[in-house]
Amino acid sequence: MTGVLVQTAAESQSVQARKKHGSQRTAIVDIGSNSIRLVVYQGPVRVPAILFNEKVMAGLGKELSTTGAIAKDSMALAERGLKRFHRLCVEMEVDSIKSFATAAVRDASNGKDLLKAAREIGYDVVVLQGDEEAESAALGVISGIPDAKGIVGDLGGGSLELAMVANGKVLERFSFPLGVLRVADLRAKGQDALKTQVRKMLKKTGWEKQAQELPFYLVGGSWRSLARLDMFDSHYPLPVIHNYEMEPRRAQRLVSRLAQLNRDKLKNVPGLSTSRIPTLKDAAWLLSMLVRYLNSSKMVVSAYGVREGLLYQSISKQEAARDPLLLATEDAGAAQARFPANSKLLGKWIADIFSDEPVEWHRIRQAACNLGDVAWRANPNFRAERGLEIGLHGNWVAISGPEREMLGQALFTSFGGGNYIFPGGGKLASEQATQRAISWGLAMRLAQRLSGGTRNPLEQTQIRKSGKKLELTIAGDLVHLYGDAVAKRHGHLANMMGLEPVMIAV
Repeated sequence: MTGVLVQTAAESQSVQARKKHGSQRTAIVDIGSNSIRLVVYQGPVRVPAILFNEKVMAGLGKELSTTGAIAKDSMALAERGLKRFHRLCVEMEVDSIKSFATAAVRDASNGKDLLKAAREIGYDVVVLQGDEEAESAALGVISGIPDAKGIVGDLGGGSLELAMVANGKVLERFSFPLGVLRVADLRAKGQDALKTQVRKMLKKTGWEKQAQELPFYLVGGSWRSLARLDMFDSHYPLPVIHNYEMEPRRAQRLVSRLAQLNRDKLKNVPGLSTSRIPTLKDAAWLLSMLVRYLNSSKMVVSAYGVREGLLYQSISKQEAARDPLLLATEDAGAAQARFPANSKLLGKWIADIFSDEPVEWHRIRQAACNLGDVAWRANPNFRAERGLEIGLHGNWVAISGPEREMLGQALFTSFGGGNYIFPGGGKLASEQATQRAISWGLAMRLAQRLSGGTRNPLEQTQIRKSGKKLELTIAGDLVHLYGDAVAKRHGHLANMMGLEPVMIAV
């Protein structure tokens, strides 16, 4: 699966620097039945950032049900795309390429021809079997939604993979030759043909009882596109697909909506890839039947799938156990901080005054502290907006929509947004959660002003609640840090919490 790119000259300084800091660039080339995609990653191995993402809609599986082979034009498109992707990897100084193929190459009579062409270009392609594809997709969901418990459905062009997940593990997994490119042929035979096929599939899983009323996790471009349409229809305030939730009845609603919308109207849906439009109706029909027969409690979208699952498989158990939200925000915050990152110390400094809050908020508060210095380079008039943008729209996983609002609100307040709800905010998070996030931001703002972003003042001071007072205790000569600006921010936080600000010198 892995190919190492040989440097034509001495390794560049950037490559050496990445290796020194353990942050290599890894490319994954996903040869799917509908599209071929290149994704280049760099960053912490648990949650690497995406440097580049491009797909070619080659349609390798479009004629499988009629001819059993990959069409000539699709083969040509695939080869051109693979050559471009390989050259891009060279130019981007990628350290290694992982490449895999799925149902179309697996099932096509001429799949070996494409594999041969790929080898000549420089790829070492592994053809994933159906159960391997199902497991990797499920691990991708676990990677991005660690507490996932339910059924993972990965809809590709040539196949549908189903897996049951719970407690961070993949339990049973199945692969069926019912990709979105094949659903159309079944529907052409009449609606009952698709229903019959879905019933047969689910009977084979033996999940009649244990899958009932569990979440159904959506993986694959076609189903993510359906979620984009649902977000548009429901006026969802966040343009973030990962962890987006839909009620099961929305699947049938999408079937009805797609019957009413033409291609031109669908092009107006933000984030909806036009290349997915031809298969949306088929994807919607299949989804509606699956969630109905499984009696799913809800549908949850995962931006992570097979590619991320393969990366997740390659890391240690210790690394896999790390919280992906805290790891990613810590890495992003450290890269933009003025001084060596003090995010954990900042989180500890403010934690005592928020000890009464729900335990599930603790990690969101720490994520805000991890990003507590990300906007200082921005124009002072726009630091609050910069912080909001990073918190609200950052490429984070293991975080829900309401939690994103809390994170964005805390950073908006911390960087000067005052004790106001950010414009357009308060739609997902509860009023209590929003007010608490504002308090986090004011506490972070006080800490940053007191310490100037450095470590020692936070180590030598303490803030705590004592009755109706908010006491800030300062040791020794550091008492001189309590200037007018600090006193003002101390007062703002105390007022927000309904307390009296008191400074204590020891």
